[in-house]
Amino acid sequence: MPPLIHVAVSWLIGIFAGSAPWFDAVALTWLVTGGATAGALVGWAAHAHSSAANRRAMMAAMAGVVAAGVLSARASANANRVCRQALGNAISRGDTVRVVFDDRVAPRAASRGVATADGHLAQCLVPILARIGRGSAAPGQWMRFHGRALTTDRGLRVDGDIAFPIRPTRDWRRSARGRAGEIIDRDFGDNAPLVRALLIADQDGIAPTVRDTFADAGLVHMLSISGLHVAIIAGALFTVLSAMRMSRTTSYVVAMVAIVAYVAVLGAPPPAVRSAVMLGVVGLSQRLQRPTHPWTALALGAAIPTWQPAVVLDLGWQLSVSGMASLVAARALVRRIRLADVTGHRGRVRRAIVAVRHLNGWRYTLLRELITGVVATVVTAPLVAWTFGRVSLVAPLSNLAAGPIVAFVQPALFLALIASPWPALSRLIADATAPPLTLLDGIARYAAAVPYASLHLAPTALSAICAAVAAAAFVRATASRRWVPGLVIAVGALTISVWSPAFVRGTGRLELHVLDVGQGDALALRTPRGRWFVVDAGRRWDGGDAGRRTVVPYIRRLGGDVAAFVMTHAHDDHVGGAASVVSALAPTRWWEPAFVTTNETYRRTLEMLRQSEVNWHRVRPGDHWRLDGVEVRVLAPDSAWTAMQQDANETSVVLRVAFDHVAFILTGDAEAAEERWLLENTSPDLLRADVLKVGHHGSKTSSTTAFVDAVQPRLGVISVGQANRYGHPSPQTLETFADRGIPLLRTDREGSFVIETNGRDVVVRRGRDRWTLPGRQ
Repeated sequence: MPPLIHVAVSWLIGIFAGSAPWFDAVALTWLVTGGATAGALVGWAAHAHSSAANRRAMMAAMAGVVAAGVLSARASANANRVCRQALGNAISRGDTVRVVFDDRVAPRAASRGVATADGHLAQCLVPILARIGRGSAAPGQWMRFHGRALTTDRGLRVDGDIAFPIRPTRDWRRSARGRAGEIIDRDFGDNAPLVRALLIADQDGIAPTVRDTFADAGLVHMLSISGLHVAIIAGALFTVLSAMRMSRTTSYVVAMVAIVAYVAVLGAPPPAVRSAVMLGVVGLSQRLQRPTHPWTALALGAAIPTWQPAVVLDLGWQLSVSGMASLVAARALVRRIRLADVTGHRGRVRRAIVAVRHLNGWRYTLLRELITGVVATVVTAPLVAWTFGRVSLVAPLSNLAAGPIVAFVQPALFLALIASPWPALSRLIADATAPPLTLLDGIARYAAAVPYASLHLAPTALSAICAAVAAAAFVRATASRRWVPGLVIAVGALTISVWSPAFVRGTGRLELHVLDVGQGDALALRTPRGRWFVVDAGRRWDGGDAGRRTVVPYIRRLGGDVAAFVMTHAHDDHVGGAASVVSALAPTRWWEPAFVTTNETYRRTLEMLRQSEVNWHRVRPGDHWRLDGVEVRVLAPDSAWTAMQQDANETSVVLRVAFDHVAFILTGDAEAAEERWLLENTSPDLLRADVLKVGHHGSKTSSTTAFVDAVQPRLGVISVGQANRYGHPSPQTLETFADRGIPLLRTDREGSFVIETNGRDVVVRRGRDRWTLPGRQ
């Protein structure tokens, strides 16, 4: 391979190492490992006739590139951290800052944009996720903003008011993107969220259930703008321009100008930049009649966006690069099979190679695309598992079906956007795209509904890294004449990935895992030594339950024993998956309020407990258990209170979980009456906590102002289903927390997330983002 590829790979290794949030603790290790890896790559690819001196020089050069990447990433990360912290402090202390949004915003909307300020913060441009209290703004218009902020690893989460616009300053790219979004909303109706994702990289309108469906089907990458989409549009432009009898050079120039303009309007997302660079390199090499290795084009496309080093942490960039690497590797694998020397093989292998050689037409195309799908699934599996908690097993087939539809509909969507000055024409094109969009959605639903369509996983950081190494080694093996070493490395790394959770012994922190189970509750406390205390297990439905689908795979993948299960009360949205958890994870203890009910799911769970011989216990105030330094204490209910109740909600087990100086209050579905009982019968010191799991999914019947004021939480947590029929959480509850400046995290918006503490600081992790809660005033 050309040296440029190895330079790019070494640079990316350095950028990845320097961008890792835990870099400071293992910086030297990463430098040495990165340099050794780069040297190994160069040595592996070196020609046999190369001298030892040349190989040593190349290895030293690659190690230098790795070090340069590390230093560049660390400098950028430090500058970004200083900007985020300074700007977050400025907002929280009441200073007015300037913001610009990607889309039109209104009160209560969740909007994305960037923020900056005057003076020494003018050079800072920090990404924000804003929830607006008052005011509205057009996309691309710079506004004044004041409120409060949470500083995260990737930007700011801000709540506040828009004061007034700043004229005539305008961000033309965000303005154009916002205008495109408004056109899509106008023309595409119910399909607008999907079209926004496909056309302008806006996924905010995609419902979590739809995203989960596409993830199960292995099509989630189609919900974000990718190099594939840009390439499809570029191919359509080339076809149209050639039909207009333009020369190839003119067609290339016109198409590239259009693609560059399109990528700029999108805000230059890294996947789109990667694709545009590759298109430019390949097209230019063809014009100059200078063949370019496909790996060279990919290396340039992957490396150029890293002028902003943090881009390597962007999922879109990672999926785009790994997906393109899969495509190149799959094509190389197919060529290797067709050109293989059959004299070196016997039996079935020989017959298979001969059969592949004789394939042509649609049969060859089908085999090539199927191999590409399998390779892409294998290579991207670590990223998808880490981000979405699942790996699709039907992805090769679903992509085979959905690929042609996307290839057909993408240029039509782009054409509808271009035709927007003529609304009648753009609506006509939009209407014509409705059937293929419906078909795409149907393919996702049918593929996700296939039994065992996906494996639900929750990989540890170590297992995800090892799986990524295995995927990289597999890709390298397909591109090398010596493929055995790559496969050996891949198998070894994959073995470590599979077995690593068995050796997990905790992180030394208390973790509260808030699992997204739709309209229901499922919480999992993980002790500093890696043992679990599960509180509720979500709902049940015909053919399945949240315990089997979500809770059990999640805990198994992270590893560790389940010490206890707490059923807060006997309603299906809390106890529905309990039987599956008991059967699969065998908790040693079972705590519950023992409220008399005829609930069938609860009865079956009790039968499972009897068969499993789990230690059953009816809770009472004052019960407590100290496990690995964590104290779990029962605050309610007592038996007299439980016996008087008619509604199981009012018998919810209320827990106080304390680790050193930090405490969580978990309330189940406790409502106003039980909250009053707690206020009257519990010491104020025991009620005060840093994190409050909001009762009854944020219903107006819970979270009374007196109770919230007694707890004084720094963070509220609501477990709730997206667009649920109960209207949870209620506006009254949201107002209660907003008036007190208490941030809320909701599973319908955030998905699953983790709250962890070392006994002093409270840190929230959601996907690849994390932030520390501000201390008490």
